[in-house]
This record gives sequence, structure tokens and C-alpha cells, in this order.
Amino acid sequence: MNHSIPEISVAGAETAPAAERRDPAAVLAAQRQAFLREGPPSAAVRRDRIDRLVAMVLDNTDAYVDALLADFGTRSRTGTLFAEIMGMLTAIEYVRSHLARWMRPRRPDRTARLYGIRAEVRPSPLGVVGIVGPWNFPLNLVILPAATAFAAGNRVMIKMSEITAHTAELTRRLAEQYFDESELAVVTGGPEVGAAFTELPFDHLFFTGSTRVGRLVQRAAAHNLVPVTLELGGKNPVVVAADADLTRAAERIARARMVNGGQVCVCPDYVLVPQDRMEPFVDALAGAWRRMFPEIIGNDDYTAVVNTANYERVVGLIDDARERGARVESIGPPGEALPDPELRKIAPTIVREVTDEMAIASEEVFGPVLTVLPYRDLNEVIDYVNRRPAPLVAYWYGPDRADFRTFVANTRSGGVARNEFAIQMFPDDAPFGGVGESGMGAYHGKAGFDTFSHHRTVVGTDLPVPITSLAAPPFGRWTGRLVGLALRNARWRTHRRLRSAPVRSTTGNPTASAARHRTTPTADGHVTTSPVAEPAAGNPATNHRT
Repeated sequence: MNHSIPEISVAGAETAPAAERRDPAAVLAAQRQAFLREGPPSAAVRRDRIDRLVAMVLDNTDAYVDALLADFGTRSRTGTLFAEIMGMLTAIEYVRSHLARWMRPRRPDRTARLYGIRAEVRPSPLGVVGIVGPWNFPLNLVILPAATAFAAGNRVMIKMSEITAHTAELTRRLAEQYFDESELAVVTGGPEVGAAFTELPFDHLFFTGSTRVGRLVQRAAAHNLVPVTLELGGKNPVVVAADADLTRAAERIARARMVNGGQVCVCPDYVLVPQDRMEPFVDALAGAWRRMFPEIIGNDDYTAVVNTANYERVVGLIDDARERGARVESIGPPGEALPDPELRKIAPTIVREVTDEMAIASEEVFGPVLTVLPYRDLNEVIDYVNRRPAPLVAYWYGPDRADFRTFVANTRSGGVARNEFAIQMFPDDAPFGGVGESGMGAYHGKAGFDTFSHHRTVVGTDLPVPITSLAAPPFGRWTGRLVGLALRNARWRTHRRLRSAPVRSTTGNPTASAARHRTTPTADGHVTTSPVAEPAAGNPATNHRT
């Protein structure tokens, strides 16, 4: 394949006429036929596909930056290069360098060989993987899963977001030059094309986007029993510990909220601060934003909201909160009229005294807005977080002490990061994914390879005696005795464990105490439990307005 392809200007990135596009269903059929005809690809073929995918991006970085800037209106060129391209290269390189090892069969339970049974588990490609990309990082979040699917030996079809149309069309045209359609195909088009794409009978469907659309994707895939990986989002909490360095925490949270203009699924959404430190924290947060952005309207590094619909949605959340009694502070430069509907720029905004009836209390903001809530103690924090859908990530600012470990042990989230933004994604061999409404399944590193593989168990025996004689009639006297002996041994073993159990759950026991208990991991790896008082009704904001 010739890799010396000239860069493609974004100026020519008009959407191709529908007549020139091949039916995605026909492309899927062709890819599946090629997969079945050629069989699982070798490690060398998988590496070559990954290398061509990376070359497609690196050979055309200027065109991609231009396309992304055209899609967003205002977006930092340096930030785009870092977040969209550089940020995924190390993860892809890790997968590429390990795929041969991951392809090897694994031999489970070697003791079975003593009985004449040989077993192995073979990672097998699924076939054709469909990837539905988002608009917030429209390049990174399709290239990385596509590279991982290639590593597992699959063919790939990508549906690009129609919201970032320039990036979508550029990717479609480049893919045709770097790949045969039977290896990689890129589909563009509006919501109706996306809906039809998710209804195709893929061997796996990978989606990154909102929880609302994720439900629709899963429903469409269910018709063909297509397994799905859903990388969603949610309202990511930030807890500022009582002993945290308040100034450092505020600075880092301020920067974290403004990555890509707050349009990141792992951005902090609301901050829980000790009640007696609320005012100093808000002052430090506002001060950090003022130093970061002495100018917003003419600042090319200040990312705009991607389109008018999302701009109006974010502004609507702010207005709704204000109208319902929240304290709203816009941290805009003096003399600048913000929000600006033409530029789609919204100043960093702090919202306090939020109550549950406000839309901002439950809807993911996905913009430069932070809700700040007071809390009295750790139990109140844990109860507040747990009353809401599990987020993609929970943040903690403070030392690694007992309260942090208690928070981790007693809350649910896709990941946890302490003292820094998104560092749960840094280890290349660590899985990334949500739980509950923030997603299902995971990728990155080996987890991604496993997501796009079927682990096929292959077992054989050359024993002269049939094992099925134990399971099929006629059953002899000795078979009955053997089964009875095995049951007695299992019953004795189970009750011995119950007698020696150190902790007994009270769930379902009508005579047990109804008091709740909280788990606290200790530094030596043990676990202690302690009773927890029932929380007062409401939430930190409604109980303790500051």
C-alpha cells in the first residue's frame, strides 16, 4: 500500500452525494465475506493495519486540525493536536507491541491433563466491528477503538458524527486511500444514517456518546443480538477533602473543567466542598479562571461549544438554575458580553445553592459550568453520590488516607482519580469504561483486545473410557454412590465455611439490626465495618445553603 499520500485540504471536504456512497449493509456483507474467506489474520497483518491507520492520521495532521477547527468554530490548534492525536498514540503503540502475546492460546487448569484432558482458550476475532463515534473528540474516539479492533483481528466500519461533518468527510476520503473497503470503511450522514447503522448485524457494536443515545443504540442492536460496548458519561463528582490543599485543588479543578471547553465525558461536573471552606474554594476557583482567561471572545485557545443546539442547551441549564433560585456567577473578562450566541462561547460559570428540582442537578452539563455544593461529613458525600446514577469517574482532592479509601469502597463509578484530571486513563494496561448509566464494557490495553475477541475454549481427550458414562443412563449402583458421596462432601465443606465466616450479612434477616454499615479498607489490606447514621432528607445543597 502506498503511504506517500499528499495531505488533503479541508476546503474540499464537502459531503459526497448519497448516490456515490455504498450501502453500509452491502459493505458489512463484503467485510464479513472477506473475513470468512481469509480467516483470522496473522500478527503481521494486524500490525500493518494499525500502522496504516496511524499513518492516515499522522500524514494529514494539518488537514485534520483544519477540519476540527472548522467544525468547532474556535478550538486550540495545540490542544487539538494533543487531545485528538498525541493522546492516543501511546495507547495504540502499547496495543500494537503486545498483540502477538495476547493472541497466544492460554492453557487453563493444567491439572486436567492428569485425567487425560487437554484444554486451551484461543482468542478469536469476532468478525466485523461497528464503531459509532462522538462529536467531542471525533478523531481520537474512533481511531483508538478501531486500532484495538484491528489488533484483535477484526474488520471495522466507522460511523462518524454528523455534528463534526468536516472531520467525518475527511476521514471517509482518507480511509478510501489507505485501506481496502473490506478492511476499513467510514460511513457519514445524518441521524437517519446513524440509526440504520446501529441496526446492522455487526459482530460487536462500540458506541461513544450520551446516555440517552446509548439507550437507543442498545435497543437497536438488541434486535440482532449484537453485543455492545457503551462508553457514555454522566455527572462526574469531585470531592475536596477536609485536609486538601484548597488552592491547588481549585487550580486543578478549574483547568480540568475547561479541557475542550468542558465538552469531555470525564470532565468534573459538580464539586463537593467542606461547608466551612466553601467561600475560600469559590474565590480560588474564580481566581484561577480569571488568570487563565483574561480574554475569551478573541481567544483562539478558548474552545467554543460545538453547535447552536448544544450552546442553547448549556445556557438553558444556567438560566433554569438562576430562575429557580441558584446563585450563578459568570467569570467573564470585564467588558466582554458573554455568553455570545454567534461565537458560541460561554464564560466559566459557578452555580451554587442548587436544588434537586433544577435541571442542572441531574443533567450532564458538557460545558464550562461547575456546580459547587457544601457538605458536613463524608457520610453525606457518599450518600449524595450514591443517590445518583454511577458516573464515569469520581475525583478526590486530598491525601490518600482512610476517608479516601472509604469513599472508594462505598461508591460506584467507572474509575477514580485522585488529585489530577483523567489520570485513571494514563496507564496503558488499565481498562477504561463506565458502570450503570455511565456505560458497559471497557477498552484500552488488554481489556480492549478482550472486548473485540471471543475467547474460545477448545478441549480434547484420548481416554479409552467415555466420560459421558457418568451422565447418561443407565446409571449403575456405583454411580449413585459416587454422586451421594460428592454431595455429602460439598455439604460438609459449605457448612464448615459458614461456621467460620467472620462477617454475616444481615440482609433478609428479620431479626437482625436494620442499621447500615460502611466498609473502610485499612492500609494493610484488611476491611473494617462501622455503623452509619441515616442521612437527613434532601441533599447537601438543600440542607446547607451557603
